[in-house]
Parts: sequence; structure tokens; C-alpha cells
Amino acid sequence: MSKLSSKSHPIARFYTRISDVDFLGITIWQGKTDPKAEIIVAQVRRKIGDSWETVGRIALYRTQDGSYSKLPDRK
Repeated sequence: MSKLSSKSHPIARFYTRISDVDFLGITIWQGKTDPKAEIIVAQVRRKIGDSWETVGRIALYRTQDGSYSKLPDRK
């Protein structure tokens, strides 16, 4: 029996350049325990040489009734 990939895909993803080396990205994910909830992630990424580094990030949880809360920072 083969396992199918459980990797989720974002609902939406947007990027915009905010300087010569920085990009702002917004990604919206479906909630894991409540499919009507959403996780909204905003991050600033910086191009350094050939790689990208996240220089700022915030994640928010939106319940199906429209309440928002900040998620803990990733370690």
C-alpha cells in the first residue's frame, strides 16, 4: 500500500518587492483542525548572494467567525 503525500498547498500566495533585496510575502493556509479557519503568514525575505533569508515573520490565526490571534514565533 503506497502513502499519498499529505503536503498541503496554500489557499493563496502573494509577493511584492519592497526594496532592491527585500520581498514581502503573504501566504494563506487552511486551518488544520478547522478547515474553515485560516492561517495568514507575512514574511520579509532578503536575497543574500545565491540564497534567501527570512528577516521578519508574523503568523496569524483567523477563526471561521472572524476572530484573529497571533501565533507563537517559530523556533
